Amino acid sequence: MKYIRYLIIIFFVFTLNFSYAQEKNLTNKITKNLRCLICQGQSVYDSDSEFAISLKILVEKKIAEGLSEKQIYGYLKDKYGDWILYDTEFSKNTYFLWLLPILVFIISGIVVLKLFIIKKN
Repeated sequence: MKYIRYLIIIFFVFTLNFSYAQEKNLTNKITKNLRCLICQGQSVYDSDSEFAISLKILVEKKIAEGLSEKQIYGYLKDKYGDWILYDTEFSKNTYFLWLLPILVFIISGIVVLKLFIIKKN
């Protein structure tokens, strides 16, 4: 009976530790995709500014409240704007950013083809 209590205690310790690790991984994943508005070149995960620290705490609180990753991103986008996210969604405000590489590829392909056609003639 004594060993069963120890096994139960060990099981709960490992379970709590595992859930904490999952929560920490989700916090890290989210903060790596958030841009620090003070540093402007670093993610919140990498930054040590007061803003980044407060945002890390906010993300941890939102996870503890049971919000999903998308809900947290939505909350932060509403509060700080689309610019806070490194990985932006396809919308009417960002379609140019998503389509620009395709346009550059097509235009450069046309230029290369014209150069080959002109040189062969």
